[in-house]
Amino acid sequence: MTINQSGWKPTSPEANTGEAQATFTGNRALMLEEALIFEIGDSETTGVDFADGDVAGSRLGDLSRKGPIGLPGLSEPETVRHYTRLSRQNYAIDLGLFPLGSCTMKHNPRLNEKMARLPGFSDVHPLQPVDTVQGALEVIHQLAHWLVTLTGMTSVAMSPKAGAHGELCGILAIKAALEKRGEGHRKVILVPESAHGTNPATAAFAGFSVEDIPATEDGRVDTAALKARLGPDVAGVMITNPNTCGLFERDLKDISDAVHAAGGYVYCDGANFNAIVGRVRPGDLGVDAMHINLHKTFSTPHGGGGPGSGPVVFSEALTPFAPLPFVEKTDEGFRLVEEENADDHHADSFGRMVAFHGQMGMFTRALTYILSHGADGLRQVAEDAVLNANYVLRSLENTLDAPFAKSGPCMHEAIFSDENLAEGFSTIDVAKALIDEGFHPMTMYFPLVVHGAMLVEPTETESKAALDQFIGALASVAERAKAGDPSLKTAPHFAPRARLDETLAARKPVLVWKDKAA
Repeated sequence: MTINQSGWKPTSPEANTGEAQATFTGNRALMLEEALIFEIGDSETTGVDFADGDVAGSRLGDLSRKGPIGLPGLSEPETVRHYTRLSRQNYAIDLGLFPLGSCTMKHNPRLNEKMARLPGFSDVHPLQPVDTVQGALEVIHQLAHWLVTLTGMTSVAMSPKAGAHGELCGILAIKAALEKRGEGHRKVILVPESAHGTNPATAAFAGFSVEDIPATEDGRVDTAALKARLGPDVAGVMITNPNTCGLFERDLKDISDAVHAAGGYVYCDGANFNAIVGRVRPGDLGVDAMHINLHKTFSTPHGGGGPGSGPVVFSEALTPFAPLPFVEKTDEGFRLVEEENADDHHADSFGRMVAFHGQMGMFTRALTYILSHGADGLRQVAEDAVLNANYVLRSLENTLDAPFAKSGPCMHEAIFSDENLAEGFSTIDVAKALIDEGFHPMTMYFPLVVHGAMLVEPTETESKAALDQFIGALASVAERAKAGDPSLKTAPHFAPRARLDETLAARKPVLVWKDKAA
């Protein structure tokens, strides 16, 4: 018998002479093929037995359900096994290294989780009276203080829910500042090629037109080209630092001075702040607004659609235009400054980003992380993250093409290309084969300035032993790709699923279960 991509089955009836015929199951070793929950149970059965008895009258009135709920009934063991099996098919930071570049998927200390689950934080409600949530407001206020301190800025908006949401917050503040100055005609935002991909989308969503600024051969912003484009129609620049090539923008202060002299503002994408926290204050570089991904730099949960948090720090120039609400300390305690009590001291705010005040669980985790590390610990976070990324870069630069290896030390991530692979082999073949080696693939095909990009961000939470294991696996796969190993074209071979048609999966995903009998 032979093994195919999804389980054991015979190659032909003749092959089974004298032996038991294998049945195709889709199972792989101790990984059972998992059906949909609708295929395991049905809506006519239940995992719980109730004794017959008198049914009390319903108080639901017209809200009573008129038809079947349409959900399958499962016993407790069936339910537990179903979701446990599904969880085993997820890759997580608790299982191994997550090398996604520009995503900073690092360990979330369990101490953070313990603090977030304390009564008064885990069960807080946004509509509670302010005098019953003084502790929660103090957490928000303390976190805000440290975010301002670490960035060298003047104020912070805590309510944005994610990085892109924070980008929009900063751009709306810039827009409000320009309108206050009577310069609403400035409609151009300059975005370097090395910036994050959400930056141009955010600027366009806010009503600006976007113009690209090229990168130099060493992967940094072409400062001369940027300065040449500045003019009376430019509202500002959105720059990522460290950028998506994994490099620090050494000319950012010079760029900021030039943009300010031309009447514009500087937005910095702070998604990569993990590489410079405790080492560099963006405010000292002339930044006017920057979002901070709490789920990256300050180690709160990341992925799965949330809960996200993207506070935005502002310079003195943009602070009057920051959104509501924010927490303010008074002689009587802490209060929320909102529209009805903002008075004249925040009359220029552009409004609010969300209905309430932000994500309390993320705030509690982030403040716990900051306080448990202290100033020296946060500085070491950046230093170790940069050290790990450079270790990966230098370990693999002679195996994979590293386009910016000579641009100086990288920051949080190392970038490689598919340039020296055998003809017909590409980044996706390397990534799929890496799954067979036990590792989640790195970020692929981003940034766009590098052909066949492979972006690896190890973060500070990985040990040298873990890095050596990953480096060895990636080097092995890369050598096979350089030699033209045809098996890479059908990888992965040991995953629960073979290689999918990614175009079809993206364009025509099957997301809803339908009863075939219906």
